[in-house]
Amino acid sequence: MLTKIIKFSVKNKLIIALLILGLIGIGSYQVTKLPIDAVPDITNNQVQVITIAPSFGATDIERLVTFPIEQANNNISGLKEIRSFSRFGLSLVTIVFEDDVDVYWARQQVAERLQQVQSQIPQGIGTPELGPISTGLGEIFQYVIRPEKGYEKKYDITELRTIQDWIVRRQLLGVKGVAEVSSFGGKLKQYEIAVNPDRLNAYGITINDVFDALNTNNQNTGGAYIEKGPTVLYIRSEGLIGNIEDIKNIAIASKTNEIPLFIRDVAEVKTSFATRYGAMTFNDQGEVSGAVVMMLKGENSNQVIKNVKEKIAQIQKTLPKGVVIEPFLDRTKMVNNAIGTVEKNLTEGALIVVFVLVLFLGNVRAGLLVASVIPLAMLFAICMMNLFGVSGNLMSLGALDFGLIIDGAVIIVESVLHQFSHNSKFKKIFSVGKEEMDTIVTDSAGKMMNSAVFGQIIILIVYLPILTLQGIEGKMFKPMAQTVAFALLGAFLLSLTYIPMMSSLLLRKRSSKPSLSDRMMKKVEKIYLKTLLKILRVPKMVFSIVAVLFVLAIFILSRMGGEFIPSLEEGDFAVETRVLPGSNLNTTIESTQKAAHILKSRFPEVQKVVTKIGSGEVPTDPMPMDAADLMVILKDKKEWTSASTFPELADKMTKELQDVPGVTVSFQFPVQMRFNELMTGARQDVVVKIFGDDLDVLSQNAQKLGKIIETVEGAQNLYIEPIAGMPQVTIEYNRPVIAQYHLSISDINRIVNAAFAGQSTGLVFEGEKRFDMVVRLDSKVRKSVDDIKNLLVPTPFGNQIPLSQLAKVEVKNGPNQIQRENAQRRIVVGFNIKGRDVQSIVEELQTKVNKEIKLPTGYYMTYGGSFENLNNAKQRLMIAVPVALALIFVMLFLAFGSVKESLLIYTAIPLSIIGGVFLLALRGMPFSISAGVGFIALFGVAVLNGIVLISEFNRLYKSGIRNIVRIVIDGGESRLRPVLMTAFVASLGFIPMALSNGAGAEVQRPLATVVIGGLLVATFLTLFVLPLLYVTIEKGFKMENNHKNITAVFILLFSFAGFGLKAQTPIDLQTAINTALENNRNLKNEKLKSEYSKALIKSANDIPQTGATFDYGQINSAYNDMKFGVSQNIAFPTVYKKQKNVYTEEWKKSLLNVSLEEYELKKAVSLTFYNILYWKEKERLLNEMLKLYTDFSDKANLRLKAGESNILEKTTASSQKSAIEIQLKQLQQELAVLKIQFQWLLNTETDFIPEDSKSFVNSLNEKLADHPLLKIWEQQKNISAEQIALEKAKMLPGLQLAYNLNSFKGLGPDDKLYNAIPQFHSVQVGVSLPIFTGGQKARIEAAKVAQSVAESELKNTEFNLQNQLKKAREIYQSNLEIVSKYESSDLKNADIITETAKRQFIGGEINYLEFVILVNQAVQLKNNYTDAVWKLNQSAIELEYLTLNP
Repeated sequence: MLTKIIKFSVKNKLIIALLILGLIGIGSYQVTKLPIDAVPDITNNQVQVITIAPSFGATDIERLVTFPIEQANNNISGLKEIRSFSRFGLSLVTIVFEDDVDVYWARQQVAERLQQVQSQIPQGIGTPELGPISTGLGEIFQYVIRPEKGYEKKYDITELRTIQDWIVRRQLLGVKGVAEVSSFGGKLKQYEIAVNPDRLNAYGITINDVFDALNTNNQNTGGAYIEKGPTVLYIRSEGLIGNIEDIKNIAIASKTNEIPLFIRDVAEVKTSFATRYGAMTFNDQGEVSGAVVMMLKGENSNQVIKNVKEKIAQIQKTLPKGVVIEPFLDRTKMVNNAIGTVEKNLTEGALIVVFVLVLFLGNVRAGLLVASVIPLAMLFAICMMNLFGVSGNLMSLGALDFGLIIDGAVIIVESVLHQFSHNSKFKKIFSVGKEEMDTIVTDSAGKMMNSAVFGQIIILIVYLPILTLQGIEGKMFKPMAQTVAFALLGAFLLSLTYIPMMSSLLLRKRSSKPSLSDRMMKKVEKIYLKTLLKILRVPKMVFSIVAVLFVLAIFILSRMGGEFIPSLEEGDFAVETRVLPGSNLNTTIESTQKAAHILKSRFPEVQKVVTKIGSGEVPTDPMPMDAADLMVILKDKKEWTSASTFPELADKMTKELQDVPGVTVSFQFPVQMRFNELMTGARQDVVVKIFGDDLDVLSQNAQKLGKIIETVEGAQNLYIEPIAGMPQVTIEYNRPVIAQYHLSISDINRIVNAAFAGQSTGLVFEGEKRFDMVVRLDSKVRKSVDDIKNLLVPTPFGNQIPLSQLAKVEVKNGPNQIQRENAQRRIVVGFNIKGRDVQSIVEELQTKVNKEIKLPTGYYMTYGGSFENLNNAKQRLMIAVPVALALIFVMLFLAFGSVKESLLIYTAIPLSIIGGVFLLALRGMPFSISAGVGFIALFGVAVLNGIVLISEFNRLYKSGIRNIVRIVIDGGESRLRPVLMTAFVASLGFIPMALSNGAGAEVQRPLATVVIGGLLVATFLTLFVLPLLYVTIEKGFKMENNHKNITAVFILLFSFAGFGLKAQTPIDLQTAINTALENNRNLKNEKLKSEYSKALIKSANDIPQTGATFDYGQINSAYNDMKFGVSQNIAFPTVYKKQKNVYTEEWKKSLLNVSLEEYELKKAVSLTFYNILYWKEKERLLNEMLKLYTDFSDKANLRLKAGESNILEKTTASSQKSAIEIQLKQLQQELAVLKIQFQWLLNTETDFIPEDSKSFVNSLNEKLADHPLLKIWEQQKNISAEQIALEKAKMLPGLQLAYNLNSFKGLGPDDKLYNAIPQFHSVQVGVSLPIFTGGQKARIEAAKVAQSVAESELKNTEFNLQNQLKKAREIYQSNLEIVSKYESSDLKNADIITETAKRQFIGGEINYLEFVILVNQAVQLKNNYTDAVWKLNQSAIELEYLTLNP
């Protein structure tokens, strides 16, 4: 059938040409319609339920709102999980569905259940509403509304928010594809009636009267109409409030009914703003308003962004002068960066492919003909992508390798050229006629189509298992598999039609001279044949080396770390910023403004910094007020000066931001952070969730976990969810007192709520705009807790009483936020990763956590984030890869009809693994899902060369050649060019991807690396190993006696395999202690500290520096004289002696510290030593049991066969044996950990095995006087005494000595004339007296207090040690008695039971069940004895080395 299609194509060239033109036309149109995005949308299918309840705390929200919503929705069909978040004033429930559930159906189901649950939520709390139909990629456009320079005073943030809500947002909601516009920042305008409680009291009215007055005086009505002559006049009243004056003039019904009482008499009426839970700032210029535009799920982001930008340009014209809309986060940037990388890689890849084709084919026309398949196949793929709804993005277009696509075309064109160069008929003919050319093309193409088709079908089939991937990795890699499949399908159709047709037109003529390609290939073929002949002589050596390389590759792969998908550079940073929990909005604004100033002023790369603090109007991202996202908008990477990569820039920025006190930052990319949050409920790369009921227990364990994470290398930006520590004013009502005043809690609650939170009493209309009218107490009387206590509550009797008489008002710490997952409370501990792969970090963390944290019953821990995704993806790859391999084998079998030949070609797969793994390791890349998909693609491509070679070998065999070596040589030579060409084209096409540093290259790089490394090595090995295997199998596998080769290979194998083999050396306790005392690092450190203290003693005689002076000038007379002086200050000699005494005593203390370290080390070594012995004894017991049960399992089998017992006996024996084997494995794991600890204590590489008496020998020296801890505190007393003496000595006078040498010029008093030579001497002696002694006396007093502290600590330690000693004696004595009892009677009984039970069972006196019960009883006795000995050893060691913390 394929040959018929080729014939039709060659004969009907015009039809094929028209079809190709049609493809070009339709494809070009479809390119313009292709949805473009940066990455596939990996967000799971979810519906968010948001309930805003401004006046309720986290616990009330959880109990009254979150829980009913969860319960109502937990049985919807297709439900995957329910996550919830309860915080002060907000409940956010995220309901996640399976990917195949229609989101609109899911929202309908949730909406129906919300109707039912409404009755369970108390009135006045809040109404649950569905969140927008958006995704992690939905936040496509973010902007700020700010005043231009010079207009800052004209527009405050309340005005800006009003413009955002009533002008900008309203119009943007009408843009096609926009799901929601969530306003952020600014102040929401309100009309506030600020009531003065003193005036209310004075007029004898209550706040309820104010409410009633406002409610009854803000309404319009109609009176139908009246008839006036032939017309009608409609009647309507104008009673709605329109401005502040209207509110002021509303009358309040007073009880006295004398003079009218107005609102203005008891309250101040003003414009104010609603309680704020979020803010937005621009650079370091203060607050602005803004919004996040969310795209409807499934829309074309490129188109929606374009529509939004057009609409914003229109809106800008309608805004008041001086107000500007400035976008700060526009997904177009990320999309352009990623698509730019894809375009660059594809263009470079295509050029490399064309170059390789022309080089190998030696014919420019042939090269360009094959290369023309690339754009045509791409156009076909794009048409199919639009048809199947696949968007063009980094994953769908980024993994296209044109080398793979054109493989079929390469094989056909090369076959036609091969006919010309190797067929003697065409040796001297340089131009062929049309008919003859058609025949040549049909024959050549038909002959090679089998290989070409099966090759392409195999590549196609290999990509099919990728379509089975689920979850995030499915959404990531499915588009890639689909696009490759579409492109391959297009190339396949073009290979059958377009290529034969064009070959018959373009390849008729050929040059008479051999081309560069021909000359190059002649040399390559010569080298290849020479090498192949040599290799055919040493098959065993070659196979052995390949086996070693394969084993080494598998070993490296097992040691290679793992990560999910490398993070995609988005071009900007989202900096998760946190200040201290419980901080108010102004504190957060102040801190983030400092941070923004640092980033803007110190980093020229930063274009702008927009800070989003707290929550927006639609709180899909529920941040508290102490958290903020700094959106750092960066310039193009080419303009950077501070750093060259994103991680480097993030490090430098983090370092600079340390200057802002109390702020912690975590750098991520905006979309990645949003993905993490929507997928797992946390923003970090790795998330550890602890589940349980008690928030305090969760918090404690999270803190422990946080400390462990800090010790793991590569973990950064640790985040522990702040679930506690929210200061709250709690009002606890006194019900009996409330009853006395005939009040209800509802009445009081309303008063409290209205007074402080404020209650809306209607709306004020300003044209189309509407604003809440809110009544609350004046801000002057709602500042402190006392204001709450003094709040007056009206009673039915007309009087008012303070709230403090009705309730207990106090400040308490309450829960900050409560997160739940599948109806269980949880706490999140997250961290980001730097410089390491996720798998190795989490494995190290798990080991440490299992060792150091024991969670209470009912509490458990899960590891989420990218680690969870990696594991899920790995499990699916475990299915996808074997399926791909099986499909390849099936296709090979169908192609060749021979298991032997299929297996021969199959060898290319392990050979390709070698290259892929080695190149990954060389480039320092961990195993990621990108690399895994690369391996799947590699397996398909790797077998192509094998198909080409084996097909040729079979063709030669059928042509009558029977010499196997000749078949291999001839076949290898003739097919060398297509084999090398397909390999180089496929692998080199990926080179731009492997070397790319553009946005998104991180995801492509591992995939390209695997394919390049694997394909190059597989091709090289296939050309040599495959012919060798073919010859060996055909001739029969006979190996020469080449002992040298065997030895070399075995040495190589053992050099790799023998890393872990170490001899175990026995050691007794005393030797172990001596080794530890000699080697332990902590002890060595303590000894160094002691040496330091000793060296310090010599610094006691620290005499100040000697002063030397030189004077010159008119010292004695009008003549110039000289004066030399030397002076020295000395403390009173006693001071130096006392200083030396202090240093000497401190040195003695450091020696005692060494003794204490030795004491504690001996205890630690002894405990670990006997713990190992304990587990070794347990192991011995289990091994005895295993042998016993193995014997009886065998006997039970025999008895079953003989019909003496039933299947139950045999099954029970097997299950008992399995249970013991499991226990043994767990025990060996425990032993391994203890041995590592033992090696660490001894600080040695030697694998020591403890061997000593089973019981620790106690010296019974119970004197506490010699205890190192007591000696240290005794020494501290001595130090304090010497310190007092030193400080007292410093009160003694200081000494001053000086010597001067003068010159004197002129006539002296003795009537002699002196010249300028210095000759007059003088000596000076002085004393410095301590007159201002206040400071020194204070030091003396402080030293005395320190001495008292030391004495107190000594007594305290002595008392505690005495108590510890009594306890230890009691425990030791009790354990000694238990062990003695076991040794005197119980152990003997155990042996008797075992022997008797065995004898009776063999004799048939008891059945197997009775035998098991008896043997288990005996073993339990021995087990209990081993436990008792360990407890005795523990107590003996504790008694020997008594410490305050046993």
